[in-house]
Amino acid sequence: MLVMVTGAAGFIGSHLVDRLLADGHEVVGVDDLSSGANVRPDVELWELDVADPALAERAAARRPEVVCHLAAQVSVRASVADPGHDARTNVLGTANVLEAVRAAGGRKVVFASSCAVYGVPDALPVPPDAELRPASPYAASKVSGEVYAQTYRALHGVDFTTLTLANVYGPRQTPEGEAGVVSIFTDALLDGRATQVYGDGTQTRDYVYVLDVVDAFARAVDERGGGRRLNVGTGLQTTDRELHTLVAAAAGAPDEPEFAPPRLGDLPAMAIDPGPTLGALGWAPRVSLPDGLAATVAWARERR
Repeated sequence: MLVMVTGAAGFIGSHLVDRLLADGHEVVGVDDLSSGANVRPDVELWELDVADPALAERAAARRPEVVCHLAAQVSVRASVADPGHDARTNVLGTANVLEAVRAAGGRKVVFASSCAVYGVPDALPVPPDAELRPASPYAASKVSGEVYAQTYRALHGVDFTTLTLANVYGPRQTPEGEAGVVSIFTDALLDGRATQVYGDGTQTRDYVYVLDVVDAFARAVDERGGGRRLNVGTGLQTTDRELHTLVAAAAGAPDEPEFAPPRLGDLPAMAIDPGPTLGALGWAPRVSLPDGLAATVAWARERR
C-alpha cells in the first residue's frame, strides 16, 4: 500500500515512516522541514507546506491510498500568540490535505488530534465520546480538522480515523515544543543543569511512548476505526513531580527540581481512556513509563 505521511521528518512522523516501511508499505513523506530533521534518504520526500495547493496536484499524480496527517503547529502558547499562523497550518493545512486525498482517489486519512480538544474534563480518564471543549486556538484547530474529516467522508466518501493523542514522548523529541517536558527534563539532567517544576508539582498528564503511538497509526491505515475518534494514551495520570523523579532515576541524576510559579492556562489534570481503541484497532499501550523513559534517556545520551 502507498501511504503518504505529512510531518514525515518530525518526531512522531519519522517513527511512523520507519514502522510503515517495516510493515511492507511504500511511503511518500511530506514535510516543509521547518522543525523536523529526521529525513531518511531512502524515502521519497516532498518538501512542501501542507497548505500549499501543489500538494493536491502531486498527490493526484502519485495516488496514495491512505494519508497519515501529522504535520501541525503543535504549541498551545504559539497558537494564542499567533492564531492566524496556527489556523493557516492546522485548519487550512488539514483542509488542503483532505483535498489532496480526494484528488488522489485515496481511501482514508488518519488524522492526529490532541487531548487538548477535551479542555477541562468532567472526569478522568476522558472517554473518546466526551464533550469537546477547546480552550485554545490550537485545540480549536484540531476540532476543526476532525469536522473537516467528517465532512469529506459525507461529501466524498473519504474515510477517516481521528487518533487523539495524549502526551507523546520518546526518542527524537526535542526539548522545544509544548509537549516536550520529558525531553526538557532529560536534556537538563544529562547536562547537569537546573530543572524546574511549575506550581506544586501535582499537575498530572498521561504520557504515552512514541512507538506505541505509531503502532496505533499503523493499525488505523486499514479499514478499522473508520469514522471514529479514538484515544491513544494510557489512561494513567503521572504528576510533574513523579515524572521528574522517574527521569532523574533513568538519567542517574539528582532528583532536586526547582519550583516555579504555576503557568497561566495549564490544565490541572489530564488522562484519556484508551479502552475503546482496543476494540476498534486491537491497540493498547505496551511500554511502561519507566521503560520508555529509560529508552528516551539512552537515546539522548548517545546524541551527546
